[in-house]
Amino acid sequence: MFKNENSNLSGSKVDFLDRSFIQHPFPVYEKLRADEPIHRFLLPGGHYAWMVSRYEDAVNILQDGRFVTSHPLQGQAGEQAPHMEIISQNLLSVSPEDHRRLRRLIQKAFTPRMIERLRERIEEISDELLDRVLTSGKSEIDLIEEYAFPLPLIVICEMLGVPLKDQDKFQLWSNTIMESVSNPQMSQESDQVMKAFVDYLRGLIAERRKELKEDLISDLINVEEAGDKLSEQELYALVFVLIIAGHETTVNLIGNGILALLEHPEQKQLLIDEPNMIQATVEEVLRFNGPAEVSNVRWATEDIELDGHHIRQGDMMFVALSSANRDSRKFEEPDAFDITRKVNDHISFGKGVHYCLGAPLARLEGEIAIISLLQKLPKMKLNTGSDLLEWRTGMIIRGLKKLPITF
Repeated sequence: MFKNENSNLSGSKVDFLDRSFIQHPFPVYEKLRADEPIHRFLLPGGHYAWMVSRYEDAVNILQDGRFVTSHPLQGQAGEQAPHMEIISQNLLSVSPEDHRRLRRLIQKAFTPRMIERLRERIEEISDELLDRVLTSGKSEIDLIEEYAFPLPLIVICEMLGVPLKDQDKFQLWSNTIMESVSNPQMSQESDQVMKAFVDYLRGLIAERRKELKEDLISDLINVEEAGDKLSEQELYALVFVLIIAGHETTVNLIGNGILALLEHPEQKQLLIDEPNMIQATVEEVLRFNGPAEVSNVRWATEDIELDGHHIRQGDMMFVALSSANRDSRKFEEPDAFDITRKVNDHISFGKGVHYCLGAPLARLEGEIAIISLLQKLPKMKLNTGSDLLEWRTGMIIRGLKKLPITF
C-alpha cells in the first residue's frame, strides 16, 4: 500500500510486503505507472532497489545486456556457505557467458519433444487427483492442497527420477525457500532447508552416476557438446531451479487461473462450451494474474540514465511483471479478464536470453490441469469471498495459500 506514517519502508512510497498491497496490488501498480514508473524503494534487508512498472520499460530492462542476473560479488572466495555457492550456479543467477553455455547444454536434454511426451502422463496424474476428490465423499476442498500443488510436484519429480516417498520433502523445502526470498526473518530456517536440499541432491545424483535411468537427471549427466559437460555444482543448481522455480510457477498458474475463471463465470462457461480455447485462456491467466509478480533481481553493470533517473553501477533492478502485463499503453482494457483476447504479448515468462526455459512445460501443465478440472467439476464455485482469500507473502511469487471450492 502507499506509504503512510507507519510504513517501514522509509523513503519509499510503496510497501511491497504490506498485506493490503499483496491482497490488491493492481490499483497500486496503476498509480505507480502513472506517477512514478521507475520507482526506488527499500528492501527489508536495508538495501535500496529500483522497480520498473510500465510494459515498455520492463521489456527494455529484460533485454538490456547492461542489467545482469549475476551478483557483482559472486564467485569471491569466502562469500557464501558451500551449499549456497552450489545453488548460486544456476540459470537465474550466473554470468551472461555461463548462462549461454548452460542454456545450450540444457536445451539438448530439455527439448519440446520431451515436454510433449509428458502430455499423456500429466493427463493421468490430473485424472488420478480429481478422481480421488470425487470419490472422497467431500463436497468442498482446498484446490491448492489437493490439486494445484501436487500435480506439478509429481510431474517434476517423475521427470527427474525423484522417488515417490521423498516428494513430501519437496513441499516443505519449496514453501520455505520461496517465502524466505523477501523475508529476512526466515533466513536461518531457509539456510537449513537449502543445506538439506543440496545434501539430498548430492546423494540422488551420485546414485544416477552409478546407474543411469530414463529420467532427466540421467539425461543431464549425459549431455555434452564439444567436450563440454555440466559440472557437479551446475547439476545441483539446475535441479534446484527445476524443482523450486518450475514447480512454484505452475502451482500459481493453476491456482490463479481457476480463481480468475470462478470470479468471471461467463468466461468459465465459455471455456466449458469451447474447450479448444484453453491455450488462449492460459495466456490470459498469465497476463491477468500471472504466477510471478516480479522478476528475479538484475544488477546494473555500469552507470545508466533511465528516463531521468541515475541508476548506479551495482544498483539492484526489479521488473514488476504483474504491472507491465496490466499496462493500458500495451493492452486494451487491461483489467478485464478476457479469454478471447486476440493480442496477448505478456511477459510473464520474461523476455530475451532469460526467457523461461520451463515455459512450455508450465503451459502444458496449466492447460491440462484447468480443462480437466472444468470437465470433471463443471459446477465448482468459490467457497469464500474473494477478499478473504490469503495470498502468499513475498515479492517474487503471486499465488494463493488456499483456494476453497465447493462442487
